[in-house]
Amino acid sequence: MTRVALVQLDSSDTETPADRLDRAAGIVERLVDVDLAVLPELWHVGAFDLELAKAEAQPIDGPVVTRMRAAARTAGITLHMGSFAEASAGNRYNTSVVIDADGEILATYRKQHLFGWEDGEPSVMTAGDSLTVLPTALGATGLATCYDLRFPELFRRLVDSGAETFLLSSGWPITRIEHWQVLARARAIEDQAWVVACNGAGNHVGVQLGGHSVVVDPRGTVVAEAGVEEEILYAEIDPAAARDWRMAFPVLADRRL
Repeated sequence: MTRVALVQLDSSDTETPADRLDRAAGIVERLVDVDLAVLPELWHVGAFDLELAKAEAQPIDGPVVTRMRAAARTAGITLHMGSFAEASAGNRYNTSVVIDADGEILATYRKQHLFGWEDGEPSVMTAGDSLTVLPTALGATGLATCYDLRFPELFRRLVDSGAETFLLSSGWPITRIEHWQVLARARAIEDQAWVVACNGAGNHVGVQLGGHSVVVDPRGTVVAEAGVEEEILYAEIDPAAARDWRMAFPVLADRRL
């Protein structure tokens, strides 16, 4: 069994990005008896504070990733540090980063589906165009971010690339939290995969995030779910469960499209 921790961090704008970075790193460093941890989307600035994301965008070797690499090394765990506003070659990306227990970067993923139409994320960020599947203690693991959850074709492509688990960081608002809950279960059921989805908490630029970070097993059963406020949600995951269920109920073999 693999023990995961979903760090449902509060990103309220009463806290500065620098203070939140120190606090988030401290939380990770104090984790014990955990194999893998996940943080939310754009927790450093707040998922809906696009102006702050623009101002705080930084390269992959900037202070946010550097600090979280050190935290993963101190804790001795694999860390999906959520996403941050990445500056690269004149563009900005909503980029997730997975770090190993030695503090080395294992993988990155640039969010493909940017939320908010012309006046939202696309006005600040550039969409990514690559899939990311990597080996972790959860088996072959695919990455996705927040709004990606609404696009099942992305998850089918991850399955076709071998994914048995999906790690998702998010800044999903409370007003649509029922969609979050339904879609997380739907992606697990239709792809016969684990869904480990860490949402944010708190209020920034007038938007209340919805929390309810969740772990769903390959049969669609919710095995752990958080509340609305900041908390650390723990769950035990059997990496073999996806393979076992796909063999027992081989629905993916009947795909025609």
